[in-house]
Amino acid sequence: MLFFVERISKRKMLDFFNVCMPEVKRELRRGIIECSKRGLLHTTKWLAEMHHGLSEVNIDGATNEAAAAPTAADQSFSESQLEGIAPSEYSEYFLAKSYYDVREYERAAHAVRNCESSVPRFLHLYSTYMAKEKRRLDSTTDQANLNEPNQMKDLTDLLAILKSEYGRSRLDGYGIYLYGVVLKALNLNKSAEEMLIASIRLCPMLWSSYLELSPLIMEKKKLLSLQLGNHWMTHFFQAHTYLELYLNDDGLKIYEELQSAGFNKSIYLTAQMALVYHNKRDVDKAIELYQALLESDPYRLDNVDTYSNLLFVKEMKTEMAQLAHKAVSINKYRPETCCVIGNYYSIRCDHQVAISYFQRALKLNPKYLAAWTLMGHEFMELKNTNAAIQSYRKAVEVNKRDYRAWYGLGQAYEIIKMHYYSLYYFKIAHQLRPYDSRMLVALGETYEKLDKCENAVKCYWKAIDVGDIEGIAMYKLASLHERLGDHETAVHCYIMYCEDERAVTDKQCLYQGFITLANYYEKKGEYERAAYYAYKCLDSEDRKTEAKALLKVIDWKRNAEKKSKSTLTVVANAETSSESSDMEWEMPDVKPRVPLTSIASTALTSATTATTVTTTTAAAASASATNPTTSLSTSSSSRSQSSRSVAEGVRRSGTRPLASSSISIIASTSATGTPTASSTITTTAAAASSTTTSALEETMNASNAANNQQTDEDDMEILSVFID
Repeated sequence: MLFFVERISKRKMLDFFNVCMPEVKRELRRGIIECSKRGLLHTTKWLAEMHHGLSEVNIDGATNEAAAAPTAADQSFSESQLEGIAPSEYSEYFLAKSYYDVREYERAAHAVRNCESSVPRFLHLYSTYMAKEKRRLDSTTDQANLNEPNQMKDLTDLLAILKSEYGRSRLDGYGIYLYGVVLKALNLNKSAEEMLIASIRLCPMLWSSYLELSPLIMEKKKLLSLQLGNHWMTHFFQAHTYLELYLNDDGLKIYEELQSAGFNKSIYLTAQMALVYHNKRDVDKAIELYQALLESDPYRLDNVDTYSNLLFVKEMKTEMAQLAHKAVSINKYRPETCCVIGNYYSIRCDHQVAISYFQRALKLNPKYLAAWTLMGHEFMELKNTNAAIQSYRKAVEVNKRDYRAWYGLGQAYEIIKMHYYSLYYFKIAHQLRPYDSRMLVALGETYEKLDKCENAVKCYWKAIDVGDIEGIAMYKLASLHERLGDHETAVHCYIMYCEDERAVTDKQCLYQGFITLANYYEKKGEYERAAYYAYKCLDSEDRKTEAKALLKVIDWKRNAEKKSKSTLTVVANAETSSESSDMEWEMPDVKPRVPLTSIASTALTSATTATTVTTTTAAAASASATNPTTSLSTSSSSRSQSSRSVAEGVRRSGTRPLASSSISIIASTSATGTPTASSTITTTAAAASSTTTSALEETMNASNAANNQQTDEDDMEILSVFID
């Protein structure tokens, strides 16, 4: 089974890279010669490194048939070196090439101005371009715009010459490459793209054409639609462009396949894979690859600035110092060396000295992107927002796809409270890095400041979905929901944030989450969970006082709750014991010696006696009246019902004040009952019964005296009940 899988893997690799390695090495050697005699130094260097990575591939004394087959590429070095140069122009060419090698570009261009063969002609045009470029860069200051029209006007004359030569078909693949470079410098990108593609098809080994074409590709779809031919160099171009588009996984896949195809010892591939891991924020893996790279090539300064950035992130001060000393000992006038030294001073918080070294790097190379961006960071540390904005803008001019510069601009405008500007730059950074959570969190914060909370929530959730690099998106989301009043969602987010291991790095946010959860659960009455989160805040100096106060409140509420539960238990037991007698529940722990109902009965008897006397007198007097019986009986019935109702009230209340008031009411009713009843009798009957009325008054006085005596005795009895 394993053998079958290996065969499938090898077949897939052959389909991907369908060319034999000896042929690849021959093409690399041929490209080195062609680019070297034309003065294309960077392409020559790249091809030489790739050629060295195939040192195990033998093409000079090979024994296998594929390697020993004679081809046109196996010409002697001297013959290849002079190919494309007319014999009559050897002296002019050698002189011009010597001037070019020591950077005397104008003298080199003048030496071969009259040559007609392809190589000297290209050297003349390319030396002219380099002379103009050198003059432009020398006149460029730190405040000048690198792409100002007045600095590009010198190229218009060269453009006219190249256009004329191209129209007469006198330009080969290398000349068309130069034509595309000039068009690109003048921002004629569409025409430049056409010329560079034509150059690649004619000269597929010209790596500089690929590098110039890559910044013009803005999306993956366009990259895959390019008609570059089927040469194996296009795989390196695709992987490089994927990295420029921050499609790191796609680029890493191609590099791994190229290593498996035979380029496993290539220094370039190792450096590119380290850059991939740097972009993927896998710092440890990237540092490991860069260390291996420096071990194999200890005097290499390419990409050493990126390595210093990784050491800065990891705060490896000792390794940073060693790298800076090593870079100075190799070449202290390289821009990369100045960048390393700048990072070294930056990690020591000496930002002003760091800025001076970044400026020195820009003197050496005004198009050095890393120096512009890092210098902007240093100005931000010094709170010099205006200078930081200028630095970031220069970085954007050098490379519009540098998301760090766009992101830096957004941060700078955020500091000066220009949030709509900040939103614009953060959006561009997000377009360049759609799966970078830092861009999404920055967008969410800006939307939140602009009170566009719905958009902010979407940004925070997307940052969590794509993988929150800094682990802060969940905290931002929780804070936003808390501000909007959605406490349930906020608590859920706070719990998820506090459980994240990365939250430990930001103590302030972590303890804010703990204290919020503690307050929330304390209000809900979940004291155990509230105390759990409150105790965690005791480790914070800022939150310790608040946490202690909250713990005291929780402890007080716990004790109050326990007392309340014990009281309810006693009451429940009392209810259970008193279910047999409702009367005992109404009058607990007191058994009166004299029932309270006797008081009402006495009053009721007095009232009845008075009513009877009144009724008898009224009946005697009504002998001469005409039937007043009905009215009298009605009044007597009302008084009797009133007396019974009062007695019922006294019996249900069972209290002394209510009994006394009831007696007085009954007496009052008895006193007022007589005139009310008498008022229904005619005047004649009243006159006839005057003697009877006097007798009735005497009887009432005697009855009232007896009632008062009985009332006093009852009061004594009731008082004794309360005292007992």
